[in-house]
Amino acid sequence: MGKLKTKRGVAKRFKLTKKGKVKYSAGGKSHLASSKKTSKIRKLRKRKSLAGEKEAKFVKSMLPYG
Repeated sequence: MGKLKTKRGVAKRFKLTKKGKVKYSAGGKSHLASSKKTSKIRKLRKRKSLAGEKEAKFVKSMLPYG
């Protein structure tokens, strides 16, 4: 069987943990930050994990060697 292709856009946005959870960085912190509260920007720094199992399964299918 041939190699499976990784969706490069997904690979740049999501990473898999050792336990198989999908983690990602939240959007909305790169520009127009002066109008946002500092507490919001501080919260956006933290990595988040996908809550829904269906979404996580979909992302994992696009990362075959993740």
